[in-house]
Amino acid sequence: MNAVEVSELTVRFDSFTAVDRITFAVGVGEIFGFLGANGAGKTTTIRVLTGLLSPTEGRVRVAGRSFADGARTIKSRVGYMSQRFTLYDDLTVSENLAFTSGLRKIPPAVSAERIQRLLRFVGFNHSPSALVRDLPGGLKQDVSLVAALLHDPDIVFLDEPTAGVSPAARSKFWALIRGLAREGKTIFVTTHHMDEAEECGRIALMRAGRIIALDSPAELKAQSFPDPLLEIEWTAGAPAGWRESLLERGAASVVPYGLHHHVMVNNRAAWDRFVGEHTGRLTVRTIAPSLEDVFIRLVEGADR
Repeated sequence: MNAVEVSELTVRFDSFTAVDRITFAVGVGEIFGFLGANGAGKTTTIRVLTGLLSPTEGRVRVAGRSFADGARTIKSRVGYMSQRFTLYDDLTVSENLAFTSGLRKIPPAVSAERIQRLLRFVGFNHSPSALVRDLPGGLKQDVSLVAALLHDPDIVFLDEPTAGVSPAARSKFWALIRGLAREGKTIFVTTHHMDEAEECGRIALMRAGRIIALDSPAELKAQSFPDPLLEIEWTAGAPAGWRESLLERGAASVVPYGLHHHVMVNNRAAWDRFVGEHTGRLTVRTIAPSLEDVFIRLVEGADR
């Protein structure tokens, strides 16, 4: 059973096509990653899936609802949390959550019980009477998640939810995401942190409004790097023009990674000659590709 079904979705703004005929589905209880560079169409797609923007063309079903049923029916079954904390700094935690409950028309008794339960779920150990502006980023993140869950949505959309918070807060937040998925919630998440993307069951990669790849992290790595990926380091100074020479002779890609470069070889004989010419000044080792390698190759490759 699918929580999200998208078929040939297209979104245009005048002559600009932000989303171009994308098709995919997300299963119930799945943690689904949605990755791409800024401007790829991710946020526009999420705006459609949360009922905030009508599609120009195509069909969308979210938690069994479609735009034919009315955007409000979609909004009632989804929660949304953005990279910007959707809280009022000059209100307390309790006041923010009460305000959100009022907007969602949640009965006061139900609201009070859910707020207490969700604050326990996220491990919020500060006073609910604290002003939001006085909370550190990780705790604001927790309260934002509680606000997104108050109406008990089937699907939770998280748009770069860990931007600007500490590594410890990110780790804790992903533990919460896994807990929500175990409870049957569907999690639809965008992130620029590739270690977070590894947590997803499947990942869609967007570029220029289109989905260019969709699979599990392991399969994306295997498909993107069918040949060995090598890490090289110049130990005695790199000769001028070596990267261009290598690309002409025996490499499909040469990507900088700090003091190293990651190289994908497509002509082994030419590569072996290149290494032989630089014996003693070049170290080489075979490495497993990461999702960052996949992202750079597929999403950013033509722009580098």
